[in-house]
Order: sequence, then structure tokens, then C-alpha cells
Amino acid sequence: MKTDFHFSKEIERAFKNDPPGQWMSPLPAGCLRLSSGYPEPSLVPSDEIKLAVARLLDEERDLPLHYIGSPRVPQLKRFLQNRMALRDVETTSNELLVTSGACQAIDLIARILLDDEAVVAVESPTYMEALEIFKNYTDHYITIPIDENGLQTDVLAEMLAARKAQGLPIPRLLYTIPTYQNPTGTTLSLERRQHVIELAEQYDFLVLEDDAYGELGYEERPRLLKALDTQNRVIYVGSLSKVVAPGMRIGWVVADKRIIDPLSWFKKDLDHPFDQATMASFLESVDFDEHLKRLTTTYKSKCAMMLAALEKFLPPTVSWFVPKGGYFVWVKIPNVDTSQLLQEAFDAGVAFVPGKYFFLNQQKGLEYLRLSFSYASEEEIVKGVELLGQVVGAHIVPTTEHIE
Repeated sequence: MKTDFHFSKEIERAFKNDPPGQWMSPLPAGCLRLSSGYPEPSLVPSDEIKLAVARLLDEERDLPLHYIGSPRVPQLKRFLQNRMALRDVETTSNELLVTSGACQAIDLIARILLDDEAVVAVESPTYMEALEIFKNYTDHYITIPIDENGLQTDVLAEMLAARKAQGLPIPRLLYTIPTYQNPTGTTLSLERRQHVIELAEQYDFLVLEDDAYGELGYEERPRLLKALDTQNRVIYVGSLSKVVAPGMRIGWVVADKRIIDPLSWFKKDLDHPFDQATMASFLESVDFDEHLKRLTTTYKSKCAMMLAALEKFLPPTVSWFVPKGGYFVWVKIPNVDTSQLLQEAFDAGVAFVPGKYFFLNQQKGLEYLRLSFSYASEEEIVKGVELLGQVVGAHIVPTTEHIE
């Protein structure tokens, strides 16, 4: 007799959504990867990490391989506290939790804060994997558009005021990537950052600040929302994936102890002592600011190369935001469904991510696509944009009208 598996109501609801990662299309062999939000291969410090592992095991032998872990693990936490302090966020050991990447952090936060009655406010567009996580816990959202200066906080204020006047639930959580956002590359202005904090205090909601790209600024880095937070409303999530190595899975949360304690409760002892000790061993032997300087210098050059190629090879009706950091350029192709272009782009030899996957309402993202300049070489960036321009040009009717 076939066994029936009785899943929880929460799991049954989650199963109604698309499986995680289904939006990712397999890439044909040899395709230029302007789709991949991965670090530049030469900047992943594989040799240094190899030495860090050797030093770790030579000095500590079996300790990093045990449940109890390495004495270097607390060093990692102190390093993260020091990095936060450099960005005007002073935090105690009890206010910081190391996680297995930013995604585990976001999932844990959703687990302790959300239920089937909770409303979540998200940027539109936003990080698709965060949307996948939130959909496991609630079906209730409000979406706030983004412009060249990030989240449109005036629109958020109008939505909050309207919900309050109508007696509708106020969002329990605002999820935002204020610095070098994925997918748009935009950065929230200081005025809007202050407005977010004011709105959180006025309407009594929490803010989840996802700062995965925050160390990758080409100019002066903006102040963190967490640095502006005086009432412990901001839950900060950081990651070393984009600045060291994504496979190491090192993320962290900074929040009030009343948030950190339940996060720890559900994280249990699901640490990765070996990875954390290896990262600590690597960090103790590297000038991290010099490491970041190499990264930002490289990515700034690649970004400039992509922007110049877009200017050269894309039709004049196509537009894009100019990022001040991070990995991505967000492109708008008017009156073209970019998801319908993807196979043609594959056939031409270049890959991108259709914009619809970054929206709750995918119809709003049909004219957009995300390009990444982080992984491909400069030569591949130029060639890939040239190939993309040929594909896009075949779908755009030439016009002499000036495009605002």
C-alpha cells in the first residue's frame, strides 16, 4: 500500500509555490555568463584559503573537525563585530549570530517573525531567493517600487497611511537591500534611509536590512540603516560570500538580543565549525581592507566596461541604472518581454536573467533584465553585450523620437 505523508499545513502551503531555484535556466556550453552573480574567479582567494586550512590543522589538529569546534570560531565573531564597528554599529557578542550564509539568516528571521497572518513589505524588484523564503511563511505582501535612488519611501509612506486609514494590517517586516541592490544595483539615498527609520518608528514595524554587497562600493559607502537605528528596529544581515568565497557559507545577523535568542534557538547547533574556523584563519592572515580594495577596483573597472558596451551596442530606447557598487546592471527594454528573448540570447551565446523573476507580480518585470559584470572577464563582458545588442536590436523598431 502506498504511504501517505502528512505534511504540516505550513509545508503544504509552501508546496503551492514554484520549487526554489526553478527560475534558473541551464546554460548552454560556452555561453557567456552575464547572468551569474558570482565573484570574479581570480579574486576568490583559493591559495590563501588553502594555506589557512593547512595552518588551522597544523596548529589545532582535530579540533576544527569536532562538534566542539575550534578556538578560532570566536575570533570570527570578533572580526565581524569589528567590521560592524567600522561602519558605526557597535554590537555585543549576544547581539550577533553567525549563520550559514545570508539565506539561512533570512530564513531564520522569517521563521521567528512571520506566520500566515503577517504582511511583508518588499521592494519591487527584489532578490528572488528572499521572495522564495518569504512565500514559505506568508501569502500577504505589499510591494514598493524602486527608482534610481532606491526604495521609493514616499510611496511606502502613502501605502502605510492608506492601510492604517482603512484598518488593514501594517507590515510586520520591511525587507530591503538598500546598498547596491540585487537586482537593480541602486543605492538608497541618506534622506530615504532616514525616512525608512522614521516610518518604522511611526508605524511600528521591523526592517530587515540585507547588506550582502555593502562592502563593494566604488565610492564612499553609505551609512547602514542599522547605524541610524536607535530603537532596535533594524535586523541587519551581512555576508562574506561576495567578498571572500560563497562556498564558505558565512553570514551573520546583528539585532537586539531579543531577536538573536530565538534565532539561536531554531538554529540550534547547526554551525559549520570547520568553515568558520577556516574563515577565521584566513582573516587573521590577510589585510582585509587591501583585499576589499582589490575587489572594488576590479569590479569598478568591469562595471565601467559593461556600461560603455551598453552605450555602444544597445539601441537608444534601452535604458539602465548606473550602480555605485555591487555586481549588477538593471536594464529596461521597452515593449519587449525579456523572458522571450532568453533562448535567442542562448543561441547567440550570451546569458542574462529575465527581470520578471525579481517581482512578486511577474508581469511588472517583463521589460527588464539583470546583467552581472562580476564573473565574466572584461573581454567576455564586451562580447556578451555586443551579442545581446544584436538580439535586442532584432526586436526593437527603430525610432527617431527622443526617449526621456
